[in-house]
Amino acid sequence: MNQSQPAPHSPRSEYLPWIDGLRAIAVLAVMLYHLRNEWLPGGFAGVDVFFVISGFVVSASVARWDRGGLGSFLMYFYARRIQRIAPALIACLLVTTVVSCLFIPNAWLSSAVDRTGLFAFIGMSNLFLAFQNENYFAPSAEFNPYVHTWSLGVEEQFYLLFPLLFFAWTRSGRGRVVSLVLFGLALVASLVDAWWRSTSNPAAAFYLITTRFWELAAGVLMFQLLHRGGSESGRPSRFAFPAALLACVALVVLGWSLWTSNAQAFPYPQAILPIAASLGILAGLSLANPTTLLARLLGSTPMLYIGRRSYSLYLWHWPVLVLMRWTSGVEGAAMIVLALVATFLLAHLSYRFVETPLRYSSRLRAWSRPRVVLAGLVVIFLTTTAAYGLIMNKSVLAQSTVMRNAAEWYPSPIPTLPELPGCHLLARDEGVGAHRTWTYTREGCPEQTQLAPNLFAVGDSHTLAFNTMLSEYVLRSGARVVIYPNIGCSFASLRPGFNVGACPAQGEAIVADISARAQTGDLLFLAALRLARLTNQDAVIEIEDHWQTMTDPVHAAAQQQDAEHTRSLLRPLADRGIRIIFEAPLPLFRTSAFRCSDAFNSGNPVCRAGNSESRAALASYRDPVVRALQQLAGQLDASIWDPFPVLCPGERCQNSRDGHPLYFDGDHISAYANRILFPSFHAFVKLLTSEPGKQDTSATHGS
Repeated sequence: MNQSQPAPHSPRSEYLPWIDGLRAIAVLAVMLYHLRNEWLPGGFAGVDVFFVISGFVVSASVARWDRGGLGSFLMYFYARRIQRIAPALIACLLVTTVVSCLFIPNAWLSSAVDRTGLFAFIGMSNLFLAFQNENYFAPSAEFNPYVHTWSLGVEEQFYLLFPLLFFAWTRSGRGRVVSLVLFGLALVASLVDAWWRSTSNPAAAFYLITTRFWELAAGVLMFQLLHRGGSESGRPSRFAFPAALLACVALVVLGWSLWTSNAQAFPYPQAILPIAASLGILAGLSLANPTTLLARLLGSTPMLYIGRRSYSLYLWHWPVLVLMRWTSGVEGAAMIVLALVATFLLAHLSYRFVETPLRYSSRLRAWSRPRVVLAGLVVIFLTTTAAYGLIMNKSVLAQSTVMRNAAEWYPSPIPTLPELPGCHLLARDEGVGAHRTWTYTREGCPEQTQLAPNLFAVGDSHTLAFNTMLSEYVLRSGARVVIYPNIGCSFASLRPGFNVGACPAQGEAIVADISARAQTGDLLFLAALRLARLTNQDAVIEIEDHWQTMTDPVHAAAQQQDAEHTRSLLRPLADRGIRIIFEAPLPLFRTSAFRCSDAFNSGNPVCRAGNSESRAALASYRDPVVRALQQLAGQLDASIWDPFPVLCPGERCQNSRDGHPLYFDGDHISAYANRILFPSFHAFVKLLTSEPGKQDTSATHGS
């Protein structure tokens, strides 16, 4: 018996080979899009084709149910879905979890990876991605090996509802009308939600079952309309020719939609075209002669081979691509061929040894349906727990230098210092929004006298990158440090596009909070990324004239505007005797250090720029900002601390020193760099506070 055919005496419809051919088109479209989106710009719509097919096929699989009431129907349906979906999915997720723990370090770029994976085990990764605003089309999504499981989450949630709406169909007569109406109403409600959310919350609209239900329901309704009179073949001969023509036209429309679909308008209204085309193919070939040319082409051996493995191909292609992006890269023909070979090999192994044996297991068939469901849920729970255990022990399993030497890479607060026995850091995360603060104090120290003034710090993630240095300042001086995370915003960056939206109001609220807390003589430390970065964690920035960006009119105007705004905000603080310290721009690099730190990723194309930059070029690059800071500092009687000479003492600036990282990515410093910079910063603060009336505004102070 063909493995894709139903078992004897099963309450399911006949096997239609051309449906596997349509699955092949869908999965190949998705794979092409993920390999290079310019090859098939709308290829992501292949997932929508899958949704329609799923609704159609799952209806056919239970349309002839006549074995009992709703309870029996639910158990039968859920048992079949678990056998169909869970084995291959769990195998893929477990392998992906292990490999991710080995090769993907913790970073902003991978911040959603572990949680997406855990939610994928329980069929809820789409909900996690939706409520975390993880955009499917954002570059960072290409580094999450579980992102593709969002569609499986949608299907699994649909399958929870499907039998409740479809059961009436199995009762025949009026029951079929009831089921048709239920699915029709649900389709309309879902389409309305897709329309509304596509404008109000596009990220959530892409992932949610409420905005995607209509696509699967469309497949269900197509099956029901074709079989509403009880015909199992659904092929009245008088419609054979126009039906075949309809299928051919629909296939052309589907091809057009896979080329032209606009990612920014999904699922509404752009999903309507591929959905309609898929429905046209299903209707046309269901009514056409089964020997029509299109049916034979879709049912050909190559198409059947891919279509029958489409589930495993979909599961494996994305983790393969993502893990290659984290290691070797997927650039060039050789890497693309390697990715395809690995995908097809893994998919074949999954189909042959996991998916098929458990789907058609005679042993499981002998079990009661509730027992199968219970066993499936237990396996899901145990494997989710195992994955959680792997993630919690990532630092032990990791082959990444970053993870194995986390204390040097991640600028976390220092809890203690060996030379200060009994003295430890107290860290408190308080408040919300603009008033959220990380407050550091010390406790149990031999010398309880406060040796330095309290310090307030605000800026952006580059301020948070000084965590290690600021915590050491607390431990050694007894000062209190209050850091404002300023999530999503920057402060005094002098860069275009950062003093917009809610950020000005958030900055004003932070300054007001500092004004209420600070006393005369306290310090305000302002660090931020004040230069256009040379690389992102997710990609190389390809700009040939990058070194000229800081001198263009846009940046000059932004510097002037932000400087005026900053001066007006900080003037009251300066007048009260609060000492303001600006951080001068650090060296920047065209390579993200953490992505190029090991043998398995050092050959990645993102590492081509190397680990050093010309000191003279960087000095020239930052010079316009240094001059703007000097002017601003002079107007506020503020100071400038410059870490540049400490981090780059020679003709070439390096992102590491003596085998230790100075940078985490291309512009955030490491914990090791924090320790190197502490003596300079501490000396700067001591000099500044010892002579209150003589604040040095030189950008080279601290060298």
